[in-house]
Amino acid sequence: MEVLIDNRNGTVWDMPVSSVEWKTARIGKVGALNVDLILTEPLKHPVNSGDVIRVMDGKEKVFYGYVFEVSFKKEGAVSVKAYDQLKYLMYNDTFVFPSTTATTAIKKIASDAKLKIGILEDTGYKVPGIIEDDKKALDVATKFLDSTLIATNRNFVLFDNFGALDLRNINNMKIAADDFFIGEGSLLFDFNYKKSIDEETYNRVKLVHDNKKTGKREVYIAQDSANIAKWGRLQVFQKVDENMTEAQIKDLLDRFIKLRNRETKSLSVDCLGHWKVRAGSFILIYIEKLGIKEYFLVNECSHKWSAGVHTMSLEVKVI
Repeated sequence: MEVLIDNRNGTVWDMPVSSVEWKTARIGKVGALNVDLILTEPLKHPVNSGDVIRVMDGKEKVFYGYVFEVSFKKEGAVSVKAYDQLKYLMYNDTFVFPSTTATTAIKKIASDAKLKIGILEDTGYKVPGIIEDDKKALDVATKFLDSTLIATNRNFVLFDNFGALDLRNINNMKIAADDFFIGEGSLLFDFNYKKSIDEETYNRVKLVHDNKKTGKREVYIAQDSANIAKWGRLQVFQKVDENMTEAQIKDLLDRFIKLRNRETKSLSVDCLGHWKVRAGSFILIYIEKLGIKEYFLVNECSHKWSAGVHTMSLEVKVI
């Protein structure tokens, strides 16, 4: 395990490390790194706020980010907390965008924050114009991606890819099963599987449109009577953009009910680690006793490395 600290003054330290923890989340959180170093003479090898920290395991690029916190303990133990570039999108401001794609909006937000941009895939769909006051930049980017998902059923993930912001369709984040998979007889330590209609499940969708020409509020409803009889009525309400046409609203209504009118299936697993797995990845999980053999989307991922042993804990869901 290689941990390099760049003081940004021409000095780069190769630090002895005892443990590494790297966490990523698919929505609304920054990538975080916690590292325990062994420094008997910390003044000779200083670690300062704002330093660049790079972590690699052999040829695997693990983390590239910036030091935000350093704590010193007895006997040379030094703990470092660092974040990736998404940390710099946690500021609040006013954001005004005309109708545009999530890709264009995210590129503008990242450029304004002076961040390094990597691969930004085209999301295609033009989200209606928005005005957001006193909102976090990352939350605004997430809102664009949420609107794209509802309108197109295409799911994108924004993340820091070793020092550059990437925006990828989750279908392009799939890890081939012959490269890595998790199963009862392979890598898996423990799991918890859950089916739920408690969150993000709706069998009745109600959209309203304020028509300025007629001065009337138009109401559009889609529902699944069979699932209402089975689960009770679970309604979501949304006011749509006034410039949307009737055809666009009906199309949105149809996509919304198809996306949300189903049980959510989530799974948490503890297993041996693989550095290619991060929030936004698609991975194959095989648990024979539950009849599970399918690809899951990683919502949250926590890697831990200590004494040469690499493990990870995952929160995943079916898409």
